Amino acid sequence: MSPLDPQVTADNPVTEAGRLAAKEYDAVLLASFGGPEGQEDVIPFLRNVTRGRGIPDERLEEVSHHYRANGGISPINQQNRNLKAAMEAELANRGIGLPVFWGNRNWDPYIPQTLQDIYDAGHRKVLMVTTSAYSCYSSCRQYREDIGLALTESGLDGKLEVDKVRQYFDHPGFVEPFIEGTAAGLADVRAQLAAAGTPDAPVHILFATHSIPTRDAEAAGRSEAEPRQFEQDSAYVAQHLATGTEVIRRVEAETGDTAPWSLVYQSRSGAPHVPWL
Repeated sequence: MSPLDPQVTADNPVTEAGRLAAKEYDAVLLASFGGPEGQEDVIPFLRNVTRGRGIPDERLEEVSHHYRANGGISPINQQNRNLKAAMEAELANRGIGLPVFWGNRNWDPYIPQTLQDIYDAGHRKVLMVTTSAYSCYSSCRQYREDIGLALTESGLDGKLEVDKVRQYFDHPGFVEPFIEGTAAGLADVRAQLAAAGTPDAPVHILFATHSIPTRDAEAAGRSEAEPRQFEQDSAYVAQHLATGTEVIRRVEAETGDTAPWSLVYQSRSGAPHVPWL
């Protein structure tokens, strides 16, 4: 059964167990991964990301070329600035007077300082929105752990309340843009093939995502209290496949066009000898 199936996304014991009581928030925290903004930031940033794993700088330098090729700048910080501005504008359009703060796990602005800024500004109940839609340790629980540590270390535990939104892989606001983009991209490819005189050439759609270690994938969406099983081995994989399935279904329903598709991974996780996820 797909996680996008109405039977799953409708009220059920699992969603009810995790449902928070209604409350009035007075601030929004946009929490993200963070990234370097110059060549001198690259190695310090990678040290933050790999902290506690004993990875030498020589190894970090080997993987730094992804950033160095772009001037040492990751696009994520500017994307988050744009997202923050868009969130502020949307809240204002809806007449919701909540300020939006931004904090990162691995680069400035860091989450602990952002929480302090929120508290100093007089806010006490915060809704945290992360930039990770799917279920796995680094995209869900690690954010909650980082918030807990930051509250404890800053002395704000019990003074500042932070609630995290659920993983939103199946929310219409997340899925609809993929439907629109896939439909437009498929139409563009069809037009290019027709112009080249090969309208019947095969087309294959790739939905690309980040890989995670197999052990983390297997733990995603499970706990001792809820040892759920997934036909696709984990919530991380199942959610991606469910989203892809829904996108293709909607594209075909709305345009009459479709194509075979696959879920692929952009990067390796784990040691070199470990198979790709």
